[in-house]
Amino acid sequence: MKIIRYQDAEGRTHYASEQADGTARRIDGDIFGPHVVTGDVVRPGRLLAPVVPTQILCIGLNYRRHAAESGAAVPERPVLFVKGINTLQNPGDPILIPTHLKSSEVDYECELAVVIGKSCKNARREEALDYVLGYTCCNDVSARDWQLRFGGGQWCRGKFFDTFCPLGPRLVTRDEIPDPNRLGIMTRLNGKTVQSWNTDDMIFPVRDLIAFLSGSTTLPAGTVILTGTPHGVGMAQKPPRWLKAGDEVTIEIEGIGALTNPVADER
Repeated sequence: MKIIRYQDAEGRTHYASEQADGTARRIDGDIFGPHVVTGDVVRPGRLLAPVVPTQILCIGLNYRRHAAESGAAVPERPVLFVKGINTLQNPGDPILIPTHLKSSEVDYECELAVVIGKSCKNARREEALDYVLGYTCCNDVSARDWQLRFGGGQWCRGKFFDTFCPLGPRLVTRDEIPDPNRLGIMTRLNGKTVQSWNTDDMIFPVRDLIAFLSGSTTLPAGTVILTGTPHGVGMAQKPPRWLKAGDEVTIEIEGIGALTNPVADER
């Protein structure tokens, strides 16, 4: 099933299921609990991020070629950092370049986002995907100056700015993506392809990430896991290509769709 979250003309938030004929049908209930796709055809208004995460867990250096372009050794274990819920951004809404706590090195990262559908702890690798509700696209926007030079040796400050986690445009349930590690993934910047690779290059595949992150740790329903980015980030271009006001970034993943956001300066 392909699930969208949208806002109607009265400002109310709803879920709907996109149909093969291009229509959308309203969903009654909680997508993390009992719910049903009704026969009511709806016209979605403003498209929202498909979920509001309970937490956002992120994995760094999880593609072999990205580790190489970063000059980093292949990690022995997944590299974990977090983003705040404040970073969430909707499809079509702007990524804001920080101007108060200023950054001049804002970068894009196409990532597969995994949405946990039911609480899990100590999940075994073999059963890990059973806890997944579905998958969506993410742009793990990163202020490299704050991530790598001004952040005190950890990455969170550079990853934690408002609007730095666009998600969307839809959530595709796991039954439609039997193997999340066989998906084409790409970024287009102003229409030009700057990242294009496959999730089979992950050092730690999705099921291993869930097993690792749930070790002695409860992952509640609604946890979003960002699984890392392939090579081709702006930091690695020669010269580096940082995002600036007026740019448009599109993240596209095979079987899910395209997430597009403009870029603007923070006011």
